[in-house]
Amino acid sequence: MTSLTTPPSCETEDWLCETVTDVTGNDWLGAAADWLIAKPILILLIFALALLVRWLVFKAVARLVDRASHGVLPTIAQPRPEDDESGIANGATARIAAARRKQRAETLGGVLRSVTTFSVFTIAAIMALSELGANIGPLIAGAGIVGIALGFGAQTLVRDFLSGLFMLFEDQYGVGDVVDLGDAIGTVEAVSLRVTRLRDVNGTVWYVRNGEILRVGNMSQNWARSVLDVRVGLGEDLTRVRTILEETCHSLWEDEDYNGKIIEEPEVWGVERMDPDAVVVRVAVKTAPLEQWEIARELRKRIKERFGHEGIEIPFPQQVVWNRNEPQTSPEAADV
Repeated sequence: MTSLTTPPSCETEDWLCETVTDVTGNDWLGAAADWLIAKPILILLIFALALLVRWLVFKAVARLVDRASHGVLPTIAQPRPEDDESGIANGATARIAAARRKQRAETLGGVLRSVTTFSVFTIAAIMALSELGANIGPLIAGAGIVGIALGFGAQTLVRDFLSGLFMLFEDQYGVGDVVDLGDAIGTVEAVSLRVTRLRDVNGTVWYVRNGEILRVGNMSQNWARSVLDVRVGLGEDLTRVRTILEETCHSLWEDEDYNGKIIEEPEVWGVERMDPDAVVVRVAVKTAPLEQWEIARELRKRIKERFGHEGIEIPFPQQVVWNRNEPQTSPEAADV
């Protein structure tokens, strides 16, 4: 009985090659079994594992986005229970803030999903090339060199990207907020991973790279405060002045047109300082975001009208000028 001759490719104890050769009796099929069966199956398993890893990471990102969309900052102060219109207005403000947080979290989630997809499938493709017999050493080395070169050449871009990523994650500011970025102050019109675009009160549009932002002052997050320093004459009765200010602030608090804009009843904090020509009394009003300037303007108007009606002096800087009308005499005339 003639024994089956094993092809050279099966001498390495390749069980698949030997099995196919024994079953088919064809040496060529046995030698090609590794390429026709084993490697395609292994490549499919690699990409299936990549899809599984991608799905798991996407689940983690979805959970992170869900937590970030609910926010970690305290919500806006609760409106007065007896005031339904204020409740509706403050509820709308809270919904706007929640929608902004959700949009920002979804943007961050989209970035993380894109990075995950690129990374996972790049690794899977390299592993597949390795299974096909390609020499991936030079490929990895070349990619590393290119990555280092790009890293050195694009340090500013990478810093801007990372800063923008953390700004999105931490919800430092969003579209519609009024912020102070140091070099520019204005209303945010757009936020991307690289730059922030805002417009100042004069209409100038500023583009600020995220990597250059060292501090952020947000004037419209959760709530705001209007602080007014009211100047009155040195001779005024401060108890009477305080009573008039409290009555004026209370009338603004009860005005239906401002129920949804003022969060808490305004407070008269008292004498802030004493200037050479006036006593300064401080008034504070806690408002909804972006409403502090309108409230301050309206309160100044009402205080001015009430002071005029009550005869309260609003001092202005004064300067004493000496007018000497005596005729000037020369020293010679004085000696005579």
